[in-house]
Amino acid sequence: MRKRERSEDTRHKIELGGLVIKASLGDEDRAYILGVLLTGNRRKGDARLREQMIKLGREALRQ
Repeated sequence: MRKRERSEDTRHKIELGGLVIKASLGDEDRAYILGVLLTGNRRKGDARLREQMIKLGREALRQ
C-alpha cells in the first residue's frame, strides 16, 4: 500500500472511530460495538428501518 493510500485508510478509520464516540459508545466493550454494527448490517435490507437509522444518524451528526 502506498503512502497516500495508507493516509486515506487511516483517515477513514479515524472518522469511523469518531462515529463511535459520537454515538456515546467509546467506553463500551469492543465486542458489543461490533455486535451492534453487525446487527445493523444484517438488518439493512429493511428499507423502513434503514431510513429511520439514516434519519437518526443525520440528526446526531448535526449536533
